[in-house]
Amino acid sequence: MFRPEKVETASFRADYAKRNDFCELFEREMKPLYLLAFLLTANHEDAEKCFAAAVGEALEEQSVFKEWAESWVKRSLIRNAISIVSPALTRSGGNRDLWNRGQEQAPGDREIDAATELAPLERFVFVMSILERYSIWDCSLLLGCSMKKVVQARTRALRQSSNPHARFPELEAPVSHYGAVA
Repeated sequence: MFRPEKVETASFRADYAKRNDFCELFEREMKPLYLLAFLLTANHEDAEKCFAAAVGEALEEQSVFKEWAESWVKRSLIRNAISIVSPALTRSGGNRDLWNRGQEQAPGDREIDAATELAPLERFVFVMSILERYSIWDCSLLLGCSMKKVVQARTRALRQSSNPHARFPELEAPVSHYGAVA
């Protein structure tokens, strides 16, 4: 009659990230991860604290899938930067550094410095939602503020970043939307 078929289940083996995996990740992605911390905190001392805290958390963590390790580390950097800067509560920019601190400028340095000139909430929302592609909902949860406040901060950040004269006042001629001098 009816015999239950024996259903074969795939053997599920979750491969969790180990300390060595996190160490390799931090070594391989050190510059972009530190840049993320710097963009969020806007100064090197706080970026170093943020980075060190993320390394410490990663070395203690035992329940992160290996494939998710990089996303987990970035989220850890963001959480640590939020606790250091408190962007939803801070109005002033705090102590800001230039990315290269007096060294010869490399391509992209001015854009990095322009992002760090944003007010803390706008900077965090810009980095999280535009650069890291977090949803408005995720930004709201991590920052501890309403989605409406996140949308407003994102709008302000995008307006400021799209105005080249606000970012680079030394420009004399107006610049068109596509970067050509008008």
